[in-house]
Amino acid sequence: MTRPEQEEAVYAVVDSPLGEITVCCIGDCVCGLWFEGQRRFGSTMPEGAIRIAPAENPAMDHCVAWLEEYFSGRFTPGCGLPPLRLMGSEFCMRVWHGLVALPPGITVSYAELARRLGLPSAASRAVGTAVGKNPVSIIVPCHRVVRADGSPGGYAGGTERKLWLLRHEAR
Repeated sequence: MTRPEQEEAVYAVVDSPLGEITVCCIGDCVCGLWFEGQRRFGSTMPEGAIRIAPAENPAMDHCVAWLEEYFSGRFTPGCGLPPLRLMGSEFCMRVWHGLVALPPGITVSYAELARRLGLPSAASRAVGTAVGKNPVSIIVPCHRVVRADGSPGGYAGGTERKLWLLRHEAR
């Protein structure tokens, strides 16, 4: 019996206005995007991932082009997202797909996100935990979720980055 060939895991480090970003792809999908020093950095990066230049992998190249558009302010929300391979529990996946549906320039509270997902507002802590485990920063926009009082709350990449992203999207 032959073993199925495992898809290659690759990563690249790219510059951004917020510091270095590491992007990881498995096959033709992005599975991780982290700021340098971010909590849970590399959480979905397979052991043995190979560092490459972005242009060496179509999914990586697509992701880097999307990031360039995003940071330039010329991006079209929801259009041209790189293909994603999200890895987490069924509940986390539900929350992360809900995050992708949030348009730029708006914020929602954890309770509001729970409501949008058809959950009771009492599920806001569980939603917050799932938001905090998001392995694909920016593209899965967990920075758009704030506390009920409108304050930024936490962000695995750091509060200053979260505030920068929210100001950037509000323009």
